Amino acid sequence: MDIAVAIVLLVLIVFVIIVLVRSVRIIPQARAGVVERLGKYQRTLNPGLTLLIPFVDRLLPLLDLREQVVSFPPQPVITEDNLVVSIDTVVYFQVTDARAATYEIANYIQAVEQLTTTTLRNVVGGLNLEEALTSRDQINGQLRGVLDEATGRWGIRVSRVELKAIDPPHSIQDSMEKQMRAERDRRAAILTAEGTKQSAILTAEGQRQSSILKAEGDAKAAILRADGEAQAIQKVFDAIHKGNPDQKLLAYQYLQTLPKIAEGSSNKLWIIPSEIGEALKGIGNVLGANGVQEEVSPTLDVAQPSAPAGADGQGHLP
Repeated sequence: MDIAVAIVLLVLIVFVIIVLVRSVRIIPQARAGVVERLGKYQRTLNPGLTLLIPFVDRLLPLLDLREQVVSFPPQPVITEDNLVVSIDTVVYFQVTDARAATYEIANYIQAVEQLTTTTLRNVVGGLNLEEALTSRDQINGQLRGVLDEATGRWGIRVSRVELKAIDPPHSIQDSMEKQMRAERDRRAAILTAEGTKQSAILTAEGQRQSSILKAEGDAKAAILRADGEAQAIQKVFDAIHKGNPDQKLLAYQYLQTLPKIAEGSSNKLWIIPSEIGEALKGIGNVLGANGVQEEVSPTLDVAQPSAPAGADGQGHLP
């Protein structure tokens, strides 16, 4: 009898424990639970402690209310110019209504994947390859608008859609690489030619400026030299006039200047001016000695022995 009572008490204790376990539930933060009572939707549980009626209420698997990121495998898509490209997509979505996500769609993740694939084919099918490669923002915006509108009744909000990769066929990739390489070579050749042109222009401009500056320098130097010589001549002229030289001094200075005419190794011919006789005569008169005049006259006769009659008064020595 005691054994039977003990068994009954043990069964009651186990039953009470099971009832408590099924009655008390704790919903974590950012989670939501759907409660069915006798197979019918009863309420949605929010985070916190809640009580259920055992064997009457049933709590369905909890739903994650945080934003989720799902990466779908590459999908083959045909562009407008009949090229097959492989596109990887990433979808960011969040469950906003636990009841709709439970009863409006059987598997919302699979539904989002299939909707993304079909929408992607519709959008990319109206673009050629170049537009598909350069219009990612446009494709992302169209995908997000279609997905968000279609998944709204499922209690899901699509916040972002990204194209992770667009891979054209290998043959197209090779052609694109060759085209890009040729374009880079063309730009490099243009830049090189432009640099050479600019270098030649700058060099010519520098040479022109150098020639101009050199010519200006030479002109200024010539002007300064001419001014100096003019000032020197003017000073000599003024000094001579101030000294009031007579005929004697001029004749003597004239004779001193004659030897300088023959200076230089390139002089092969010395022309004796006809005025030398007058100069010597003036010196003779100054000295008042006939002997000196007789010594100088033979030299003059030697210097011009071959002067023909009627010549212009000049003698030539070898």
